[in-house]
Amino acid sequence: MANIKSAKKRILQSQRRTEINRFRLSRIRTGIKNYESTISAGKKTTIKENFLKLEAEIAKAATKGFLKKNTASRIVSRLSKRLKTSPK
Repeated sequence: MANIKSAKKRILQSQRRTEINRFRLSRIRTGIKNYESTISAGKKTTIKENFLKLEAEIAKAATKGFLKKNTASRIVSRLSKRLKTSPK
């Protein structure tokens, strides 16, 4: 354990950031799984809705610095490709 006050603060900040990042990653992964399941189930009404929510979540993660911009763009591109090839 750290003895210096600033080091203790950095440990707390690191723990808090780790928790937030874990939460963000979990939300993105869960969103992708839900999106894939709605596509495979063929639920036309919720596919677009899930895509928009997931796109917003990924964009937010990119602006917060959790994902790099190009990584977020690549993920969204692949998701939109799945949307276009989904059964109409």
